[in-house]
Amino acid sequence: MPTTIHVAEASPEAAVLVDGAHLAAVGPYEELAAAHPGARLRRWPGILTPGLLNPYGPELLEQAYHPDPREADRLGTEPLFGERARALLDSSPSARGASARRGVQRMLAHGTVAVAGELRGRGALDAVRRAGLALAGRPATLPGPAAFSPVPLVLLPALAAGKPARFAVFDVPDRAALVREGASACVATVVGGRLVHRRA
Repeated sequence: MPTTIHVAEASPEAAVLVDGAHLAAVGPYEELAAAHPGARLRRWPGILTPGLLNPYGPELLEQAYHPDPREADRLGTEPLFGERARALLDSSPSARGASARRGVQRMLAHGTVAVAGELRGRGALDAVRRAGLALAGRPATLPGPAAFSPVPLVLLPALAAGKPARFAVFDVPDRAALVREGASACVATVVGGRLVHRRA
């Protein structure tokens, strides 16, 4: 797999060089491009960040029901909670796993690269592992409510060479704007060096 430089227009000082599943280098775009002239280049709008930790793994992947697009006319497109969600999750043997997979796709579309909270169901665990999302401990204080956008916004620690290639790009001018506009500004999510979400 060729090395790839990812750079975002509003944060050229925080470009990354991805080699396989890891970050080979992090730094200003011009320096990375000069040192690696053969690398493939991906340019993005906005800012490149370490990606988000969603602290509500169990609530969103085991207790919520994520409608299939074919159910949108009847159930809408947003996650459902409470009694209605429980009934839908128990409606068939495959309902929990399918809902969790759709929930993970929504997380990826919102720049999530790690989830927290104790996942107990096989469907949710399989969906998280298949996507390559990291499992993490919950922060001491939780943002609320348990939703995708505009909260929670828990940024992971800074990117560094040698670490897993796990990051997100948001079409905003800076981090303050990301906090204001929320995770729906995500244009790309990379997990394990793979582009797992790209906004059309």
